[in-house]
Amino acid sequence: MNAPFLIVETGQPLRSLKRHGGFSHWIRVAAGLEAHETVVANVERGDALPERAGFAGIIVSGSSAMVTDRADWSEHAAGWLREAAHEGESLLGICYGHQLLAHALGGEVAYNPAGRESGTVRIDLHPPAFEDPLFAHLPGDFVAHTSHVQTVLRAPEGATVLARSQRDDCQAFRWGERAWGMQFHPEFATHHMRGYVAARAEHLRSTGQCPVQINREVTAAPQARTLLRRFVRHARQARAR
Repeated sequence: MNAPFLIVETGQPLRSLKRHGGFSHWIRVAAGLEAHETVVANVERGDALPERAGFAGIIVSGSSAMVTDRADWSEHAAGWLREAAHEGESLLGICYGHQLLAHALGGEVAYNPAGRESGTVRIDLHPPAFEDPLFAHLPGDFVAHTSHVQTVLRAPEGATVLARSQRDDCQAFRWGERAWGMQFHPEFATHHMRGYVAARAEHLRSTGQCPVQINREVTAAPQARTLLRRFVRHARQARAR
C-alpha cells in the first residue's frame, strides 16, 4: 500500500463555498488521491502535526490568515516545515502554504506592493522551470487561479524562483530537491475562483480593479492543476528510491 500524503490545513474556504468541502478535499480531488491516501491536520484549529515518518509527501493549504500576523499555530507549523524541508521531505505549499514555507526557510513575506491578485491570470515560467521535475512539461506560459494580498517578496536563500505573473514576481519556487511553493491555486476549479472573486468584489473595486471583468475572464486552468498530480508522482518516486 502506498504511503499516505499529509495535508496541512491552515484555513477553510469561504462560507459560501463550504458546500464544496474544505481545502483538504479540493486538494485531494485535484491531486487524484483517494480519501484513504491522505491524512489531514488542521493546524489553525489546533490539530497537532504528526511525526513526519511514514508520509509520502506533505501539502500545505491556503488560508485567509496572514503569515505576517505570526500566529502561534502558524509559527509552530513554520518550524515543523523548516525541519521537514531540511530533512528532505517532499513538500508543496499552496498560497498561504507557499508563503509559510518561504518564511520558514528565511524568505520575506509581506503585503504585495502591486495589491490584491485575483482571478485567472497568466503565469510566465523562468528558464529553470523547464528543467524542474514539476514544471518541465508546461509551456512557457499558462493560466492559473489566484486570490491573495500577501506575497513572497524575497525567496529563501538558495531557492530557485520558477514563475511570475504581472502582479507577483514569485508565483513559484523550489528549495532543494523536494520542496516547492506555489502562490497560485492548482486545486481551484472555476466555481471556486468565481466564488472568491464575488466575495472580494468590494476590495477589488477599492483597488481600481473590476470584479465583473475579472469574473468574466475566469477560465479552466487544467495545466496548473496537473502540478498537483506531478507532485504526488514525484514524491512517491522519491520515496521509492
